[in-house]
Amino acid sequence: MTKLLGPLPAPVEAGPDRRTLRAEVLLVLAVSLGQSGVYALVNLIGKLTASKALAEQTATLNASQAPGRPWLDLTYQVLGVVFAVVPALLAMHLLGRGGRPATRTIGLDLRRPGFDLGTGALVALAIGLPGLGLYFAARALGLAANVVPSALPSVWWAVPVLILSAVQNALLEEIVVVGYLVTRLQQLGWWLPAVIVTSALLRGSYHLYQGFGGFVGNAIMGVLFALFFLRTRRVAPLVVAHSLLDITAFVGYAALHSHVSWL
Repeated sequence: MTKLLGPLPAPVEAGPDRRTLRAEVLLVLAVSLGQSGVYALVNLIGKLTASKALAEQTATLNASQAPGRPWLDLTYQVLGVVFAVVPALLAMHLLGRGGRPATRTIGLDLRRPGFDLGTGALVALAIGLPGLGLYFAARALGLAANVVPSALPSVWWAVPVLILSAVQNALLEEIVVVGYLVTRLQQLGWWLPAVIVTSALLRGSYHLYQGFGGFVGNAIMGVLFALFFLRTRRVAPLVVAHSLLDITAFVGYAALHSHVSWL
């Protein structure tokens, strides 16, 4: 594993005692993406036990919260974005209690903007096309639901809200699943492959509502993102990559779904 990762950065600083860290990690996950993983598993069980086949069912993202009432809908959308990112801020706060800024600990700062933006764009390209291929393969095999990235009405604020939603997803997932969780598990003394697998399985778990294809694709992405973070100690490029992937999916679908039959 060390050869695969290359020379690793200096070990992370020691944090609180292990019992406190274990409790902290469980609580952070319970109020964020661990909770989402449990709900996604129950959602998948519901889909598998429904009268329709999994491939005939739909998983809708970014749905209207108040149909026919655009200003109320916009309010709900913005509030959803703001409060959904709070667990990431909590994780950052907890990481920063040791004295070193959390932004430096996980590499979410402005020290290397060129590297972050350029590498993030390359990662998005490398992940995006294979991911799309895996989705369509899973659909053809009946292992995935039909994912609808956007079901917002045709209103002026739809695209800005979709972009905000994409960035919120990126911040929450990359901070909690990669920056926070990998750092804390290393401080707990976990075996490196176990850290990577745990981060990847968590990422896959909260995509189970999409079916087995969503789980597998995101778990593979989770392995690659965890390896990248362990090698560079920077989560910023991953936030850029994730944002670009989701913006392309959300806005692209909203713009093209009525014109392209296979969408």
